[in-house]
Amino acid sequence: MFNQRTVKREGYQGDQAAVPEVVRRSRYPCRLSMYGDAPDVEVSIEEFETFALDRLQVLRAIEDAQLRAKGEDDMRKRVSEALEKHMPSHTNRSKLPPRQLVSERRKDHVSHFILRLAFSRTEELRGWFLRYECALLKHRFQNADLAEKQELLSSAHLRLAHLSPADRDAKLGTASGFYAAQEQLFEVDFERVLDLVGRSQVVLRAGRAFVPQSEVAALLIHEFRHTMTQALAVCAKALPQMGEDERLLPLLQNLSNQTARSEYQSTGAAGAVTAESVPGLSDSFPLCMQHLHSQLARDHHLRHGGRMQLGLFLKGIGLGLQDALVFWRRAFSAMTDDQFQKGYSYNIRHNYGMEGKRADYTPYSCHRVIMSNPPGPGDHHGCPFRHFSAERLRAALHKDSLPDAEVREVADLAQAGHYQVACTRHLELRLHHRRQQRQPHQQQQSDADIRLSSVTSPNQYFDLCLGCTKSTHASAASTAADPTTAAAILSGAPKATTAIH
Repeated sequence: MFNQRTVKREGYQGDQAAVPEVVRRSRYPCRLSMYGDAPDVEVSIEEFETFALDRLQVLRAIEDAQLRAKGEDDMRKRVSEALEKHMPSHTNRSKLPPRQLVSERRKDHVSHFILRLAFSRTEELRGWFLRYECALLKHRFQNADLAEKQELLSSAHLRLAHLSPADRDAKLGTASGFYAAQEQLFEVDFERVLDLVGRSQVVLRAGRAFVPQSEVAALLIHEFRHTMTQALAVCAKALPQMGEDERLLPLLQNLSNQTARSEYQSTGAAGAVTAESVPGLSDSFPLCMQHLHSQLARDHHLRHGGRMQLGLFLKGIGLGLQDALVFWRRAFSAMTDDQFQKGYSYNIRHNYGMEGKRADYTPYSCHRVIMSNPPGPGDHHGCPFRHFSAERLRAALHKDSLPDAEVREVADLAQAGHYQVACTRHLELRLHHRRQQRQPHQQQQSDADIRLSSVTSPNQYFDLCLGCTKSTHASAASTAADPTTAAAILSGAPKATTAIH
């Protein structure tokens, strides 16, 4: 399907008026696809990574929009913005050069098959990929023009049985009034449109559903889900055979491991961090790092997993090597200097690239924290939203003085498996209550909810929390003179940058 050599560039000539015809003769005549045929193209390693990462950004944006959007319009807007940013795709009627149209569709096609391989390894990964690929196709279909919809439906071979006016009256009787008089209906097995059945959008008779033409997208998505499920199973069996390629397999594993945005570039919001300043900054730590820091203070020790997670986090917020050695030596106060030097100082210097292969290690992403080895007895690393019991998580959230309703909201998100969304919501609520405490005279402004982009790294959480807190402090004195200042600062909270390990 893919190889390592440089990609073959597909050139097209012709004037602007001939663009549609030229594109129709290419490998990608339509911007909508069911991805039935694997791409027969050569892709460079750089494109392999870039294409896959951009598609991951889109799928993660869909996941985030489904959980956090304030209605259908807001969700469509969020997804459209993500597509425009990472994977733009224009119609044949656009006045773009044919090379650009083909390039966009080539990227869409290739990136789908890269992620199909990468996410076929486990049932959990296959389920995640399938869910959001279906959502992406549905979004694109709903926003396509009539010609594009007809072309995709024709290529999908849905095997639809059109209901004639006579059959309509005979099979539906008075229930035919459920549909518009002139609306075309298709008769299918109800299992093919369970989504419509669940929303009471169709009439059922003897195990058959009568689907209006306006809801034919549900049939398309069902067919896509069915074929994709089979294709992912085939990929799962074929993936071990790629073990001979020492370049491709690590890339595929890395893609599914990091899911999307894995490396967060710190903004340096804390300035120069010293061993003495760490306790004062801990109020802005995410829950996972607060837990590690409090356990370290209590036990004067952390096991390897906890030391790595907390140590690289502190490195990311600006704690230098010498201050890190001081910080950990003071924290491990129950042991002698000789024990610390022999057992722990080497690992600290190693994390800073001063020992061993001298690699400059980066802080863990949320995905790595969530998906790495779960904590065992005596361990404190991991993600509280993933690894804490429900009761323990609620107790930890109550320590932030959150009301019961908000604790339930965050805990329910975690219980449903949306760990990063739960963490993001926790941050939003913390900032909301801090703003209320520091600006009580601005009640209307304080009651406004804070909404942030999804947290993907503990260091991103820290920068957002500390940055918004500093902004609130700085604006408090001037709020009376300019009541819009604090709201403007908080609404402009910094966002994560994107990188790949």
